[in-house]
Amino acid sequence: MISYRPFFETLLRKNVTEYQLIFKQGISANTIHRMKHGEAISTKTIDTLCFILNCPVSDILEYVRDT
Repeated sequence: MISYRPFFETLLRKNVTEYQLIFKQGISANTIHRMKHGEAISTKTIDTLCFILNCPVSDILEYVRDT
């Protein structure tokens, strides 16, 4: 299962709010909603988030094995 926990930790660490991503960077509110609920997002969106946050993919998502 893909987890977006690192994304929310990265936002805190870099002092970036969801509001800034949505209203200043143009990230869709639906994208943030999908990430909060563990739903799929596109690789293009992951690329955009990495660019905005200046971070590697591992700071956006991680693979968590289902038990």
